[in-house]
Amino acid sequence: MPHDGQTMPDDRGAEALLLPDLLDLTAQASSTLDAFLDRARASVASRVTANGRLDPDLMEREQAATHGLAWLATYAQALRQMQAWAERLTDAGTFGEIEALIHQIAFGEYLWQVYGGLPMSQGEILRPQDMGLTQDDQRDLMAPAVMTLCDRGNTPEARARLVELMRDRTANATFGATGLDDELEMIRDQFRRWSDDKVAPHAHGWHLRDELIPMAVIDEMAELGVFGLTIPEEYGGLGLPKAAMCVVSEELSRGYIGVGSLGTRSEIAAELILGGGTDEQKAKWLPRLASGETLPTAVFTEPNTGSDLGSLRTRALPDGDDWRVTGNKTWITHAARTHMMTLLARTDPDTSNYAGLSMFLAEKTPGTDADPFPTDGMTGGEIEVLGYRGMKEYELAFDGFHVAGENLLGGVTGQGFKQLMQTFESARIQTAARAIGVAQAALDAALAYAETRQQFGKPLIAFPRVSDKLAMMAVEIMVTRQLTYFSAAEKDDGRRCDLEAGMAKLLGARTAWAAADNGLQIHGGNGFALEYPISRLLCDARILNIFEGAAEIQAQVIARRLLG
Repeated sequence: MPHDGQTMPDDRGAEALLLPDLLDLTAQASSTLDAFLDRARASVASRVTANGRLDPDLMEREQAATHGLAWLATYAQALRQMQAWAERLTDAGTFGEIEALIHQIAFGEYLWQVYGGLPMSQGEILRPQDMGLTQDDQRDLMAPAVMTLCDRGNTPEARARLVELMRDRTANATFGATGLDDELEMIRDQFRRWSDDKVAPHAHGWHLRDELIPMAVIDEMAELGVFGLTIPEEYGGLGLPKAAMCVVSEELSRGYIGVGSLGTRSEIAAELILGGGTDEQKAKWLPRLASGETLPTAVFTEPNTGSDLGSLRTRALPDGDDWRVTGNKTWITHAARTHMMTLLARTDPDTSNYAGLSMFLAEKTPGTDADPFPTDGMTGGEIEVLGYRGMKEYELAFDGFHVAGENLLGGVTGQGFKQLMQTFESARIQTAARAIGVAQAALDAALAYAETRQQFGKPLIAFPRVSDKLAMMAVEIMVTRQLTYFSAAEKDDGRRCDLEAGMAKLLGARTAWAAADNGLQIHGGNGFALEYPISRLLCDARILNIFEGAAEIQAQVIARRLLG
């Protein structure tokens, strides 16, 4: 039944809102979009290729086209995974009304955006002409299934009905079945309950006071197995798939992104050691990481390099069998309280590219509030930030910092960047999952506020533009979920998935920002007040488009894979 003054706009009833033969329509539309993507790829390739090879100068000149191609491919893959999700749920008998509405709204909206303007960011709208396509190419896109979904998929009535179903508290907290198995949903339930109890009530206070997440919380996370989720059982981990990492990261980040991100550093360190470490390094470090006895931090970025890791200048010089590190690093998360740094430094001073970089598992003494960096040879200072505060960000300076020779990853020099590249897939999948958690928190907060805040004699949710915002949040969160879960499944199956992981991260960051921004808009002036958690969620969401590969870098990497 309708709630609080909101009525069903279509008196034919809910069934009339759903398109007949929906999955057939979306399957045909997905195939048509794939063909359109192939045409776009060929068009862009002709603009950035010289002598049969990609030309870096042309790639840079044609960034709007190449990055637009990356976004178009991300949409095509996202809808492909939504189709796979809908078919799985149908086979299982769990594709209900809420799932069907999400599915048809997603197709209706994304197909229209492909045709008329896809937002790469707030002020950058991709149109087919930007990739060298013509009106004739667009006409080919408008096949009957696509036209039907554009005209009748994402309607005001469909969005209103979706929000009505979302308001039914018997619906699950993800607003639609995720398609994951029962074991993973049990893990989700466990971590949701823990996050609701131990994280969410305190997160805003930690943020406002700019406090580190209490060690008691980190200790409980260690007991729950957060830091060893995907580490093999032989090294003391739980040996769970990347999909479990996604679920846990979602639920912890829904409580607070800082808590959801604590596991990222352990994930990166474990991947580095599993992929490139010696047997001795695996035996020493992996059990400590899995138990939470060792908290790591990633020390890669430098003040003047940003995403250009090949230009790193921090150097490590031999000192007998050991090493001495000198240089500066910045944007180092959770640097003070950690025990070990995965530290990227230049061991070949005659190089100025990736070839001369090596990775170290550099040990340090955890600091205190009074003395954050007590280890000889290193100093640091905090970088004050808008959000993402629970671990703090630091600038570090190394001056003859000692690293034991046994802590050169793999015992080989010159492999640091290659070793790091092997972690990018998992790190970006995990970042996409964090984005889903932040977006879900924004939707939860906005929905609760819209139901209780009265204006002009009725709740905010009764106003169509408020309701529409909530509907699209739920739709895009589910789209991002399915793309992220697909990337995790590819990783678990041992297939290369840097393309899919990058797409999940690219879309996830935009989804989180849109959800937080629209959530704050629903709060109106109160959203601008620090006392309301939505203000924190906006700040936290903003970082997702920057770290683990800024959106522009991410699009560039995706485009090179598509065109290479």
